Amino acid sequence: MEELSGNLLYAAFLLYLVAVFFFGGSIRSKTSTDKKKNRWASIAVTITIIGFLCQFGYFITRWIVSGHAPVSNLFEFTTAFSMMLVFAFIIIFFMYRLSALGLFTLPVALLLIGYASMFSTEITPLIPSLQSHWLYIHVTTAALGQAILAISFVAGVIFLLKHVDQSKPGKKTFWLEFVMFMLVTTLAFILVTTAFRLAGYEAEFNWINKNGQQEVAEYQLPALIGPNNGELLTEGRMEPFFNVPPIIDGRKLNTVLWSFAAGILLYGAVRLLMRKRVSALLQPLVKNVNLDLVDEIGYRSVSIGFPVFTLGALIFAMIWAQLAWTRFWGWDPKEVWALITFLFYAAYLHLRLSRGWHGEKSAWLAVIGFAIIMFNLIFVNLVIAGLHSYA
Repeated sequence: MEELSGNLLYAAFLLYLVAVFFFGGSIRSKTSTDKKKNRWASIAVTITIIGFLCQFGYFITRWIVSGHAPVSNLFEFTTAFSMMLVFAFIIIFFMYRLSALGLFTLPVALLLIGYASMFSTEITPLIPSLQSHWLYIHVTTAALGQAILAISFVAGVIFLLKHVDQSKPGKKTFWLEFVMFMLVTTLAFILVTTAFRLAGYEAEFNWINKNGQQEVAEYQLPALIGPNNGELLTEGRMEPFFNVPPIIDGRKLNTVLWSFAAGILLYGAVRLLMRKRVSALLQPLVKNVNLDLVDEIGYRSVSIGFPVFTLGALIFAMIWAQLAWTRFWGWDPKEVWALITFLFYAAYLHLRLSRGWHGEKSAWLAVIGFAIIMFNLIFVNLVIAGLHSYA
């Protein structure tokens, strides 16, 4: 059953990859402006639905094997997040029939699955604080809310790719290209981690955690940064340049630094090869997009995703926190960033409805909102130690 679960996730990944090419074909199709006759889009969304069913099958079979909802660690949560993202896309696609949305949403889902696969895929027993039905109520609802909000990011990127004038360097082109750089960095993280895994790289350190207890940390990448009071145990491996305080997870921060280093190299290689910005390369793919339609998709995604996220990430989370830790709120890093995310999207809706921030301003806000979600998923989980560090 566990092998079946892994095969279903792998099949979903391949199907999403194939669907991307069909969505690309639908954009270039002469009938791409006709919602009813675009066969490329019909094939693409059919493949996407089959891929989603495979990923949902992975989710259910892993749940059966583990005995609990598969959202208890970074691998499980991130794959669940990608599944929710595809689910949200399928619903919105049938509402608006915008092929470009699939062309840009599915690569994000693929990056999430690839990112998740870099972490341990082993099924482990739940720690006592997670042994509650609130695990799947809180986490799955929060993941669904974030996934719907992520559609607004995709719509925002599509809007900006068409709207921003790539021929005139400036702040807008810089920040749009920075978004492209971050996506390339995520891909670079997957590539560099896979390369060292295939090479069998491993290094162990003795270190002292924040409670003053000695533990062993295992590095899968050469140690640029070591753990608190770290002592290298594996001979012939790289000594870190410096160690970090116990509040920071040195192993995970080391992974972040490697990701950025690899991202800079990969991005630089693309720029040298193509001799233009990544955003300029993608701009022809959105030349026929209706900006008003994309703007509406972005707003609808936030108006639906915001209450779902609030319910899952704040209300359900506080109920569970009271049951598990006898307090509704504790200013844990994850709790703080969930609150920041809530406040940001509340401000988004206020600015759009009360101040008329439509179009470009709304698109930039959607991109910033997704950056906050990703910061919470990646940096807060990987670097900052807290009550949610079991993830």
